[in-house]
Amino acid sequence: MITAVLPELNTKPAGIRPEVRELTSAEFSAAEEVWREYHGTAGDPARDRIFATFLAGQIVSLARCRRHPDGLEIDGVFTPEDCRKKGYARTTMAALVTACHNDDLYMYAVERLAGFYAELGFISIPERDLPPGIRERYTWAAGNMEGAEVRPMFRRAGLL
Repeated sequence: MITAVLPELNTKPAGIRPEVRELTSAEFSAAEEVWREYHGTAGDPARDRIFATFLAGQIVSLARCRRHPDGLEIDGVFTPEDCRKKGYARTTMAALVTACHNDDLYMYAVERLAGFYAELGFISIPERDLPPGIRERYTWAAGNMEGAEVRPMFRRAGLL
């Protein structure tokens, strides 16, 4: 079993400990409920691994790892507004990176969050270095990543 080094959480209400884990495919609908606020993201059990942090049985943060034919893409990282600034996204992402550590990971990071992802080992890369199957999701940006306010990022396989 792989153990992630998870950051200390600022939990509220006091005394309730968060639970961080990968969802079962039967739980994907609960993630989709939370993601409704985030571009209507949905999970596909055949391609996705979804990780969540729970507090008192409620999802407070999510992240998805999607398998493409040519690489793994991290997306769907979302924490509802009232749960932000408590370390939940960091804990969720740390669990995902640890569980998926055998593969290189790619993502399009929201520009203002690039530093957050850098703390998890992601580095900025030119868009051309993304696998084609991942790159094609952003063809609408027509090579203008800066204008789309996203940054291609990469994390080499390995533990945190």
